[in-house]
Amino acid sequence: MTEFDGVVPALRDALQEREYLTLTPVQSAVLSSKLGDADALVSAQTGSGKTVAFGLAIAPTILGVDEQFTQPELPLALIVTPTRELAMQVKAELQWLYKIAKAQIASCVGGMDMRNERRALERGAHIVVGTPGRLRDHIERGSLDVKKLKAVVLDEADEMLDLGFRDDLEFILKTSPKDRRTLLFSATVPKTIINLAKNYQNNAIRISTQNEQEQHHDIEYQAITIAPNDKENAIINILRFTDAKTALVFCGTRATVNHMTSRFANRGFSVVALSGELSQEQRTHALNSIRSGRSRICIATDVAARGIDIQDLPLVIHADLPKNHESLLHRSGRTGRAGKKGTSALIVPYQSRRYVDRLLQRANIEADWIRPPSVEDILKRDRERILEDPALKDAISEDEEVFAKEILSRHSPEQVATALLRKHMSNQTAPEELLDEAPTSKPQKQDRNFKNSTWFSLSVGSNDDAEPRWLLPMLCRTTHLTKNDIGAIRVQPTKTFIELSADCVDQFNEALGTSKKLEKSIKVIQLDKRPDIPETSRGKRSRNDAPKRFSKHRNARKDYKNDQPKDSIKNIEINPSLKNETAKKNVKKIEPHTNPTNDSGKPSLKSKVSKGPSKIDLNEKKLDEDFDNFIKQLDEIDTKPPSKNFKKKSKKKIRLSKSAGDRKKLPSSDSVSPKKRRASRRKPMPSQPTKKPRRQ
Repeated sequence: MTEFDGVVPALRDALQEREYLTLTPVQSAVLSSKLGDADALVSAQTGSGKTVAFGLAIAPTILGVDEQFTQPELPLALIVTPTRELAMQVKAELQWLYKIAKAQIASCVGGMDMRNERRALERGAHIVVGTPGRLRDHIERGSLDVKKLKAVVLDEADEMLDLGFRDDLEFILKTSPKDRRTLLFSATVPKTIINLAKNYQNNAIRISTQNEQEQHHDIEYQAITIAPNDKENAIINILRFTDAKTALVFCGTRATVNHMTSRFANRGFSVVALSGELSQEQRTHALNSIRSGRSRICIATDVAARGIDIQDLPLVIHADLPKNHESLLHRSGRTGRAGKKGTSALIVPYQSRRYVDRLLQRANIEADWIRPPSVEDILKRDRERILEDPALKDAISEDEEVFAKEILSRHSPEQVATALLRKHMSNQTAPEELLDEAPTSKPQKQDRNFKNSTWFSLSVGSNDDAEPRWLLPMLCRTTHLTKNDIGAIRVQPTKTFIELSADCVDQFNEALGTSKKLEKSIKVIQLDKRPDIPETSRGKRSRNDAPKRFSKHRNARKDYKNDQPKDSIKNIEINPSLKNETAKKNVKKIEPHTNPTNDSGKPSLKSKVSKGPSKIDLNEKKLDEDFDNFIKQLDEIDTKPPSKNFKKKSKKKIRLSKSAGDRKKLPSSDSVSPKKRRASRRKPMPSQPTKKPRRQ
C-alpha cells in the first residue's frame, strides 16, 4: 500500500482505490509543509493533474481535523472555471476524490436549468463548481450564500480573463470573506494573472513545477507547410497517414467548424463538432461521443482548448493558426497528458511562415518543418499496417483452420490476399492529391528572365479600382505563383495587362482551368504578343474616367473644366449689407491677393461697388447705424474708469442683448445724464434673470 504524505486520510483512501502509485510534481508541491494554508499562484504544464492538485490542497482547509463532512449548510469551497465542459469535468474528478469524505458537490454553469441548480444549493453543498457568469447570477439572486467560504479556486484563470470575465471574477472575490484562502491555477502566467493575484491574494506563494523555458517533452510539434488552398486536403492526408484513434482539429471560427465538419463527414470520417453556438446538451453529447470512441474526430473552436481531458488523444491539428503562444500551448496541451505521447501539427500556409516562426519562438518551442504526406506516402503506410497487423500473427483455432482450408481449396492464395486487401481499403478514405508545397526555407530572391515572357489580359481596369497592390497578392493566392514569376503589371481604364515568365505559364493556365476566370468574375485572355500600351497612359486615369464604384460622386466634378478664370472675380456680386460699410478707425484692412486696384495702387472696394445698382433696404441701413452706436458705447465703457459701485452686471446685459439679437436703437452717451445711466445699470431688464453680482 502506497503512502501519500500530507494527504487527508479520506482522500488518501480514494487515491488508492483509483490505483494511484505516486503524485505528480504539482500535486506534491501543493501539499508541501511550506505552503500550509497560504494563498498560492500555481503554474504547471497541461495534463499534469492540476484538478486533483487543488482538490488535495483545499481539503485541510475545508475539512479541518474531521475525517468526513457533516450535513451541509453553506458552501465551504468555490471552484471557478472558464467553460461548462471544464466545470463538469472538475465536478466529476472531485466526486470520486471526495467520495469517502462524503462531500456534497453542486455545479452552476450556463446553459443548464437554473431552477435545478437552485434546488441543489438549497439542499446544501460543501463544494460548488461553476462558471463566472452563472455563479454571479446565483449570488445576486441570493440562492448562493458565500459568507462561510473558506477557499476559492480559479482554474485556468488566464483564460477567464481573456474571455472577458474580469468583472464577474472581481465581484465573486469581493463578495466572499476576506479571510478566505485563494488559489490560482493556470498553465501560463501572463501579467494579467500577476495583477489579479496582487489585488485579491494575501502574500501568495508562487509555485512553478516546470521550467517555463522548456517545451513539453511529451508533445512533438510539427509545422506542415502547404499551399493556401490545400488546407482541408492536407488535413485529410494527415488523418489518413497517422490513422489516429482520436484527433482534435482546432478552427478559428464557428463557420469554419461547420464547413469542415460537413466536408469531413462527406469524406467518410466519423466526426463531431464542438463550438459555442451549440447547446449544453449537444456539447456534452459531442464530448461523450469522442470519449466513448463512437466518433473519431472532433472539430472545435478554442472553447475546447482549456482543460478538456480526452483520454488517448494522440493528435491535435491546428487548422487555423492560434492567435498567440498561450493559445498554442493550451491547444497542444489536450494531447501528451498523464505521461502519454502526442503530436501537435500546425498547418502553415507558406505566406504565414514568419508568423509561425515568431509564435514558436515566444512559446520556446522547436518544431519540425515537414511537408504533408502525399498519396504515395499514404498508400505505402497502409501496406505497412496490413503487414504489421497482429491478426496475421495470432494463433489459428481449429474451426478457423478448417474454414481457411476450404477457402484455399476454392481460391488461390493470391485471390484470397487480394480480397483481404480490397476489403481493408474499401473502408478507407481516398487520399487527396496536393499541389506543390512551399519550400521549407525562405527562398532567395531571384532575377527572372522575362525576355520570352507571356502577356495576359484581365477584364478589370482602373475604372474598377484595379491596382497592382491587390492584383499581385490575388494572382499569387489563386494561381499559386510567387511574386518573382510576375513581371510588369499595366493597369488601363478597362483592362489590365500582366507579364508572366515563360516557366510558370503552364502552371498559371492549369490553375485557371477551363473557365479561364479568377475570383469567379475576372476573365483572363492569353495574348500572342506584347500589347501596345501607350507610354503616357500606363497606370494613369483621366479625370473623366471615374471608377465605377465612385462614379455617382464623381459626376459632380465634371464641370470643373468649365470653371471661370480668376480674372472673372469682378463679376461676383457683393452682399448688399456690405456696400455702405464705412471704414472704421484703428481697424486694419486685409487685402486679398486677387482684389482689383485703382490708379493709385490701393484697393477701392467702394468705388468698385458703386458701379453696380445700389439696392439698400431701409431696415438694413438702420441696423448698420445701430451697430455703429453699439460699438461706440462699448469703447466708452472700456475706456471710462470704473466707479466705486461698478459691477459686471451692466456688461452682462449688453452681451446678452447682443447675443439675443436685440439690436434696437440705443441712445447716445451724450444725451443721457450720468445719474440716469447709473440708474439704468441698477435696474435689470424684464427679460434678464436677476442674479447676485460676483464679488470682485
